[in-house]
Amino acid sequence: MMMKDPNNDRVLANRYQLVELIGKGAMGQVYKAKDLLLGGVIVAVKFLSQALLNQKMRDRFVREATICAWLGEKSNHIVRVRDYGVDENDISFYVMEYLQGESLSEVIKQEPLPLLRFLNISRQICLGLQCAHKGIIFEGQHSQIIHRDIKPSNILVVQDASFGELVKILDFGIAKLIQSDGAQTQSFMGTLAYCSPEQMEGRELDPRSDIYSLGVMMFEMLTGEMPIVAESRSFGGWYRAHHSTPPRSFAAVNPNLKFPKALENLVMSCMAKSPSDRPQSIEDVLKGLEPLEQRFDQARLLGQRIGAMLSKVPIVDDSKPKRVASADEICLQTSWPQNKPQATIVFPHIIRTSSELLATLWVMLNKKDIQNHQVSTRYNQFLYLASPHPMVLWITALHNREHGARWLTCYLDLKTPLAQKIVRILGESGCYRLLFFALNEPQRCLNVMTSNIAPTQRKLLVDWANNSQTAISGAQPQFSKKILKQELEKLKPKILIKLEAIHTDYPTDISG
Repeated sequence: MMMKDPNNDRVLANRYQLVELIGKGAMGQVYKAKDLLLGGVIVAVKFLSQALLNQKMRDRFVREATICAWLGEKSNHIVRVRDYGVDENDISFYVMEYLQGESLSEVIKQEPLPLLRFLNISRQICLGLQCAHKGIIFEGQHSQIIHRDIKPSNILVVQDASFGELVKILDFGIAKLIQSDGAQTQSFMGTLAYCSPEQMEGRELDPRSDIYSLGVMMFEMLTGEMPIVAESRSFGGWYRAHHSTPPRSFAAVNPNLKFPKALENLVMSCMAKSPSDRPQSIEDVLKGLEPLEQRFDQARLLGQRIGAMLSKVPIVDDSKPKRVASADEICLQTSWPQNKPQATIVFPHIIRTSSELLATLWVMLNKKDIQNHQVSTRYNQFLYLASPHPMVLWITALHNREHGARWLTCYLDLKTPLAQKIVRILGESGCYRLLFFALNEPQRCLNVMTSNIAPTQRKLLVDWANNSQTAISGAQPQFSKKILKQELEKLKPKILIKLEAIHTDYPTDISG
């Protein structure tokens, strides 16, 4: 039997009756509530996760909450704070406007944003940040607000009757507000994957820190992937990643993405390691987005005019259904990524089709080698090592009697989101495509093969992906790679015996 939330029906400050919990995160819990003073108007109440331990923190809370309330009145793109206070347990709370919509994290979890929608949402986020970064005059002093926790879950997308798609930024000032006072300055607030290098160092922040977080989020909005991946999810892992790992290019994430180079340059500049190399203000980001939005909005309007003209043309009934390209045809239309060397290498990649995500293995060999193994027995097996660092070795072998075995292997670091996603797709779909490219002919895929995975291996793959989310890395990834490589060398003779025992005149697909 599910226990009732003790806060349900609780009346806060003799005014706000809590109805139900509608959200929670690292910084607190959000309840839907009724404002009894205003006849039951629905509001949202956010309790912060930390008690106000002393008078200094109480004063700071009042100051930050007042500034946030002013910001919400100045900008349509910042959630409005209507009231604030401290309950009997010294837990601070905000009372905000109640908005029904989706968080940006929920939106991009379904699929990356189309360009026009991305430009519209990004512009509105920038307008909200612009208002905060300009600041307000409070008690005779200019007060500038840095958000400190820009990420998709702090962006709300609301369908508004007059505005269309309206974007609101949540939690302004909360990251700074619930940082502890002078006695606890070593605590860290923020979300590691989106933090600027200087924020991780604990330095005083300016608007360029929010611009860095915005760049990370814009990359994710366009690609569905993170631009920077840490070796581990620890503070140290993310500290090293934000300081020394360059962001991936759009092509590295998905070679089929086609965005204007000016847009990629803008997003990458926002993620520069040094604040001096980023756009120096949110106005600079808006200036970069404006010509792109004008250009593609004009194309949209032209398309609407053409559509209106075509609507007047008599419709010819064509009962033949439109043919949808098969997964293999989509694979054959790909070209070798520009950021990959033209060498005999193997790497994993996810291809998005209109109906599914395909796990694929991209292989570059000399043309004769590809031709020699076009008719081969395909063998696959996956080896997993949980410690010292969670890692999967993905083994594929192509074998025929005339040319022997061709080994295609790659490692999947299960502390990275991309590898986790690939392993999960492999387990759930039960197959993957092999895409073959010839050396010096990178412009087209020469051949596609499908390899099916045994049911027992599929279940293991899903289990490994789940376990890796909570696994702790005790060493650098190369230690696990070395161990798995040694295991493969022990396995190769046994796999070859199995392959050579198969007598067929046509390609066969087997899984270890």
